Amino acid sequence: MPTPVVLVAGLHATARTATVEQLLAEHPGSLAIHHDLRQVTHGRVRRSVRDRTDVLDTAEVRLAHGCATCTVREDLLPQLVRHAAGASLLIIDLWDSIEPRPVAEALARTEQLRLTCVHTALDAEHVPLDICRGDRLAGTGQAATAGDQRHLAEVLARQIEYATSLSLHGGDAEDTELSAAVLGHLAPHTPIVTIPDITGPMLDVHELAQRVDPATAQLPADRQTGEVTTVVWHRLRPLHPGRLFDAMDELVTTTVRSRGRFWLANRHERMLAWDAVAGVASVDDAGPWLAALPEAAWDLTSPIRRAAALDWNPIIGDRVQHLVFTGPGIDRDRICGLLDSCFIGRDDSLPGAAAWAGYVDPFSPVLNLEENA
Repeated sequence: MPTPVVLVAGLHATARTATVEQLLAEHPGSLAIHHDLRQVTHGRVRRSVRDRTDVLDTAEVRLAHGCATCTVREDLLPQLVRHAAGASLLIIDLWDSIEPRPVAEALARTEQLRLTCVHTALDAEHVPLDICRGDRLAGTGQAATAGDQRHLAEVLARQIEYATSLSLHGGDAEDTELSAAVLGHLAPHTPIVTIPDITGPMLDVHELAQRVDPATAQLPADRQTGEVTTVVWHRLRPLHPGRLFDAMDELVTTTVRSRGRFWLANRHERMLAWDAVAGVASVDDAGPWLAALPEAAWDLTSPIRRAAALDWNPIIGDRVQHLVFTGPGIDRDRICGLLDSCFIGRDDSLPGAAAWAGYVDPFSPVLNLEENA
């Protein structure tokens, strides 16, 4: 029978270590594997294997392809398989800035292992501050590679939103209350637990991906918890690319976390993904809308994606504007009004009209990467 595996992620090393120690104590015969990336900028990665009482093995691992995530994945899987037969539970103690998704998806392809939990451990004192920080990981000493350009808050958001459970450590009662409120907005469907539950069935990584991928993401609902607010903007009309681009700076800098899916009048066939945290925003092409596909191709999409047809509009199909903004003291009317002002008007060309080709598209540099290469 495959050995159960729990993946423990988190930027806060003390919180992550506390969770790993709890799991080792709770499950006799369990082992924890950790890759230390403190010297990764010098090409060195240190792997350790331990049980509840001692470090059983350490080794220096060569950096694969200059990529820390690749190194962890390529060295981790053989180590897990090697120890699987003799362990009751295998615990993956991920380095601070390693994101859990690629590791989880690699585990799913290994028959001897059964991933039962993806857990993110957090420091209650730091969560509300760190989710607002625009610092690059290189500046905090948590970079995963020498050229790591990611921001601390974006990694923290992905660790929180991908996890199947969360835990809070440290801080006082007020810190815990505020952090729990923040997590309730960022990941409302994810339980906050004392210790990860590793007794469940093997996780389906395709379902985990659908929880966070733009086309199928379980986006938060309108909510107010103390000083934390989540605003949902849900519309159907097409957006003008220039007007939306001009509004982005205010939308991103006056909120902490925002994400969702939307469509532009000049790109009516493509679903666009919005992702912003701590003032850092990205817009990506998330593929075609169902309405832009021949019906025969629908069978190639996931059932949860096809469920969008339940809200099918006879004119625009499954196209939708669905953006969610979270932060303290958000002016709901201002956010919604600003976005409403970005719709195309009566004097603008209809979606998909050839006339749009004559307009400057400010999103072109990031959305037409293949054309620009």
